Amino acid sequence: MSLVRAFDPLVDLIFPPRCPLCGAGLSAHGGLCASCWGELAIPGEPSCTACSRPFGAGIPEGALCAPCLGEPPRHDGIAAGTLYNDASRKLVLALKHGNRISHARLMARLVSAKLAFVDETWLIVPVPLHRWRIWRRGYNQAAELAREIARITGGVLAVDLLDRRKATPSLGGLGKAARRKVLSGAIAARPSRRAMLKGAKVILVDDVLTSGATSEACVSSLKRAGAAKVVIACFARVLDEALEHVRRSPNPPEV
Repeated sequence: MSLVRAFDPLVDLIFPPRCPLCGAGLSAHGGLCASCWGELAIPGEPSCTACSRPFGAGIPEGALCAPCLGEPPRHDGIAAGTLYNDASRKLVLALKHGNRISHARLMARLVSAKLAFVDETWLIVPVPLHRWRIWRRGYNQAAELAREIARITGGVLAVDLLDRRKATPSLGGLGKAARRKVLSGAIAARPSRRAMLKGAKVILVDDVLTSGATSEACVSSLKRAGAAKVVIACFARVLDEALEHVRRSPNPPEV
């Protein structure tokens, strides 16, 4: 690592550090400018005990949100680095479709700030992509995030634990029942890796959590294979109604 750091000044000279959102100059690679940090929406407390959905002020500790009361989730919590807004959307699209794999480290830092409880006893598992999509894109953005989260937290990376057995169309515009039908049988634990899951604690990693249909299919597969606990970790969570109840982030997380 010291040898790599020795070349940092040369790298900075050839590729001056820039904010990936606005292009402003930075003192070092791997972060955002102060203004863009302030544009990120960071979910905080109070929040739903089951899913960490942010509440407004005055909600007592231990409360559940309406969706969790109506249908208790199979997962064991959600750790979201940010809520989905214009700033987080730009980072997600750059990682997912712009080949900006280097953004994964920055994004993973924000997620890992919500995973202080994770240690070497946890498995870090990305939401899988179908092989055709990986061949077209060249990588799985969730796996890139998972790799960085494992590095930061010390968890055990298990990139190929889940298998996306069939390609599925976009779930946008589909209702809950239709999403479940599309995903039925699409995701499963690999038989060769099932032994790892007996009684395991798992962090399921994705870039964006929208309806939760895909993560729900993953959680179900992991628990059927023997996982004792599954926490969903994502960089950006789509909760438009919660944006007014979150704080802005003037500084990067200390991880």
